[in-house]
Amino acid sequence: AANSSSPATRSRTGGTIPKHLDWHRKEEKEHLKGVQDPQHERIITVSTNGSIHSPRFPHTYPRNMDLVWRLVAVEENVWIQLTFDERFGLEDPEDDICKYDFVEVEEPSDGTILGRWCGSGSVPGKQISKGNQIRIRFVSDEYFPSEPGFCIHYNIVMPQLTETVSPSSLPASALPLDLLNNAVTAFSTLEDLIRYLEPDRWQLDLEDLYRPTSLQLLGKNFVFGRKSRVVDLNLLKEEVRLYSCTPRNFSVSVREELKRTDTIFWPGCLLVKRCGGNCACCLHTCSECQCVPSKVTKKYHEVLQLRPKTGVRGLHKSLTDVALEHHEECDCVCRGNPGG
Repeated sequence: AANSSSPATRSRTGGTIPKHLDWHRKEEKEHLKGVQDPQHERIITVSTNGSIHSPRFPHTYPRNMDLVWRLVAVEENVWIQLTFDERFGLEDPEDDICKYDFVEVEEPSDGTILGRWCGSGSVPGKQISKGNQIRIRFVSDEYFPSEPGFCIHYNIVMPQLTETVSPSSLPASALPLDLLNNAVTAFSTLEDLIRYLEPDRWQLDLEDLYRPTSLQLLGKNFVFGRKSRVVDLNLLKEEVRLYSCTPRNFSVSVREELKRTDTIFWPGCLLVKRCGGNCACCLHTCSECQCVPSKVTKKYHEVLQLRPKTGVRGLHKSLTDVALEHHEECDCVCRGNPGG
């Protein structure tokens, strides 16, 4: 067998690579010469549908890879859409961070990382470029290669607009909501987001958002006496460590949680407390033990809300409170037959 030991029984700090696998790796390095260095890219001209994939897909990919592809559409006034194949599997993350093997997508116009993925829990969602280029990078270290790797299908997307202008120069208010939602989530600070939405008057808009009004003073804070208020919206995007069978931080999509398709929120995802993790306390006495909430509350989060203006082009911007479910306490509950 090409690989007789499983990742669970091997150490990241030792071991040698079998000669026949090492020979395959040298062969593939030779075939991909000029791309192995992350400073070098393989330019792929996009005029029709196509795909790129990890070496040997859908079989185990090689170790020690660092491959970069830049997709460039022939026409300037188009975007590139990436769709991941359902067969997706890379080395698992550590502490929910893809440290070792991963595939990531970058927006070349501003260097924004649209996403980095690994493991095999779920297939990454679709990605759309802001302009006619998009960059993909695949990295594997010297341990624990997995299968099947990844395959990304790409195709051209026409802007849903009558104007024949470059998407990179389109005003944010002219984008369809779903595309604008993808663009909004890429920003890491509120200032950068407002600068993108209103390049000519972003300072005034930023001041207006934080200028107190009587409506804000008599909002949820007045009615309920207290609310979970965030001083700095940028802090909502920070990652946190998860714990086993306790209320732990999860990132949830505000639009999905509120079932809103007519509005965009920033940050698009918020951290909430949800039960999760392992129930180690009953592994030996229950065949199916689950971590479930025993105390649920709703907390209010202040976010930026973007809604299309009625009858005219543009976006109505306002700070608003959204109520999200939080799990305050969790219990391990046996769902299966005891003694399993």
